[in-house]
Amino acid sequence: MMKSLYVGAALLVAATMAVPAAAQESPLKRGSVWVASRIDVLPGQNPAYTDYLATQWKKEMEWGKSQGHILSYRIMSTNHARTGEPDIILLIEYKDYASAAERDAISKRFNEAMNTDRLKTAAANLEREKIRTSMGSTEYQEWIVR
Repeated sequence: MMKSLYVGAALLVAATMAVPAAAQESPLKRGSVWVASRIDVLPGQNPAYTDYLATQWKKEMEWGKSQGHILSYRIMSTNHARTGEPDIILLIEYKDYASAAERDAISKRFNEAMNTDRLKTAAANLEREKIRTSMGSTEYQEWIVR
């Protein structure tokens, strides 16, 4: 009986403490998702890579915008890049994180719109390795102060 009383009292205390915590809302809310891809353009390949960015890459980004998945995109250059730093950073702002099923559906629609498939995409990526080296990507999620 005493044990039940202690358990009940503990639950009552926990419940009263949880209400104020639940009532508090974070001063931040999650915003859009940014992907920053770091690119090292190989010596003498800047014209070829900038042509790719101005044509195929832009076409892909504009398709993403027209579908509502991409909010914006930017091409940033590094002024006076030092050894180990990228020459170019590609920034893509996405509406949010898509679920796995959504990504598969988006990928299928993208491949149809761009008249490509995973094998052609892999071959195109390999071809771009002749003019640039991908140094990886980082994802960021914006936090907005309420």
